[in-house]
Amino acid sequence: MEDKKNLFDHLKHDLRPEECLLHEIRNNRKIVFGIPKENLARETRLVLTPEAVGILTREGHEILVESSAGAGMNYSDLRYAENGATIVDSAEDAFSADIILKIAPPSTKEILMMNDGACLFSMLQLSLMDKESLTTMMKKRISAIAYDLIRDEQHNFPVVAAIHEIEGLAAISITSQYMSNDNGGKGLLLGGIAGVSPTEVIILGAGIAGSAAARAALTLGAHVKVFDHDIGKLRKLQQQLGHHLFTSVFHPTTLMKAFKSADAVIGSLRYLAAGERFLVPEDMVATMKKGAVLIDLSIDQGGCFETSECRSLNHPTYVRNGVIHYCVPNLSSRVGRTASMALSNILAPMMVRVARNGELKNILLDDDGLRKGVYLYNGLIANHLVGDYFNLPGSDVDLLLSGF
Repeated sequence: MEDKKNLFDHLKHDLRPEECLLHEIRNNRKIVFGIPKENLARETRLVLTPEAVGILTREGHEILVESSAGAGMNYSDLRYAENGATIVDSAEDAFSADIILKIAPPSTKEILMMNDGACLFSMLQLSLMDKESLTTMMKKRISAIAYDLIRDEQHNFPVVAAIHEIEGLAAISITSQYMSNDNGGKGLLLGGIAGVSPTEVIILGAGIAGSAAARAALTLGAHVKVFDHDIGKLRKLQQQLGHHLFTSVFHPTTLMKAFKSADAVIGSLRYLAAGERFLVPEDMVATMKKGAVLIDLSIDQGGCFETSECRSLNHPTYVRNGVIHYCVPNLSSRVGRTASMALSNILAPMMVRVARNGELKNILLDDDGLRKGVYLYNGLIANHLVGDYFNLPGSDVDLLLSGF
């Protein structure tokens, strides 16, 4: 009787429709992910931590990690190997994968290492891309997806939100550092103590980074003023943080008065796919106290102060009009381990879904939020913002998906 049952189960398995069998084969296909070492100066972040790699390897997929890729955030090759990754000695091996996971957009040299038709996930940092790199990806029929354009089910930008929260909190830490005597500041303690007036911090932008910075500064005891175009954002932030927080729209007279008394100003205005750009003129910056600190969190999009100049983490500051300027893109690289853990929490489940679908087109058709992140599909520009930036023709990703 037991033999008959086993025979029946075997026949039932083999009599499934051929389409179902083909679908299962595709879904069970092993995907090879490549994590190359980031070569951008002081870029310490990686997309996946060792624990996140373990999630994918337990699904049966292969992860190629270039040797010492995790050194910047103090993760050893051994930690990655213990979670099932294959450690490779050369960038060529990491870039030979089906799906390449990077932080910074790739250089032309790195793109030439990729296989034709490969898939790339990275940040869309237009200031770090050049036309040659983009056209090389187009010639190799690369499909490219930007983390910072991906949306979730609530139509928010989850990767941008995570990075901005980290940068907002980091901005307060940096402000405290450069207010001290050791770094040329006025010798102030960020916050306040009994009998001493609290330091004054201005924040431009009530988004995620600005909100995180405001919360941290208030906790330390600083007097905080937040400016934004959107009265709805200001109202929500004041409801969250209380009436000790001063909020205002960008009224020139009010803003000028605030700049004159400020000990620190943090600019956090997002321009990418947003509204009109706001730029603080140099004559307003010049009214600030000598030794005050100015941090521009929007520098990767051109900055929100006329006096902003893009610098690196190796040489992050300069003085203009007596004001200490800190204008460094990718500020979360200062805390690479925290940033990588935050990215992994978002991107590891996403990569599992991508791998389970077997083909990129399948997941893009099913996931509207992921589809929003596509800026190249089979070598064709699928985002008008990118096309306009490089003066190249672009198309809609939905039209491209229907044509391939």
